Amino acid sequence: MVSKIWTALRLQKEIGGEIMFFYHDCDHDPRETQTRLRHSKTGEVQSLNFTFENKIQKKYSPLFAKRVDRNWQANTARQLPNFVNEALVELFAGIKAENVADFCLEMYRGMGLLEGIRVERSGAADFRCKAIDVDDYFVDTRHGGELVRARKHEDGFALHQGGSSFLKVEADCLDKSRITPTRDTRLCWMQSVLHCTHYIAGAGEIKYLNTAEAPEIEFVERDVIERSDEAYVGE
Repeated sequence: MVSKIWTALRLQKEIGGEIMFFYHDCDHDPRETQTRLRHSKTGEVQSLNFTFENKIQKKYSPLFAKRVDRNWQANTARQLPNFVNEALVELFAGIKAENVADFCLEMYRGMGLLEGIRVERSGAADFRCKAIDVDDYFVDTRHGGELVRARKHEDGFALHQGGSSFLKVEADCLDKSRITPTRDTRLCWMQSVLHCTHYIAGAGEIKYLNTAEAPEIEFVERDVIERSDEAYVGE
């Protein structure tokens, strides 16, 4: 993410314009919040992530519905001095956000990464209602006491349990404020609202994006940085 922001800032200096951060806060994959940090003394890389109240929330709830465990936050804050400076530890420990999406956004802002950047969230109802209809999508619905993302599947909606296993659930697909795209339909869905002229893509992302769907966009691969698989911890 940091490399994308730096690339966007460089591009802005060259051509002007406004930088928009499309925050896909309705993603439900818990791997998306996995953070790799390097120990300041041993150099060993360790992966940290949020803990979740239950398996349903972990696997199927969007980021904005995954609740922050305060015990996890306190325990993680005690580990962080091994990896980051005191200012970042204090920033992390002081965040009061109730959900994972807001927590991450407050960290980004506290680190100064989003200064002068407009944030647009895929989880926002008004964004969803402005977007075009897509034929492959998820619907927010309730299951097991949690808000989950059910994918359009055959003649209904289902939660993917792994492999070829799906659990059918009830979902209301008539309410646009509940609908979000899949990976393959996200580009055109996003572009129908943002109307961007340039798109900064990650190294892996550029391989699966169907750029032909948005010929009006100039796709720019993010600048290469060292240890791009590790979290940014400041200069």
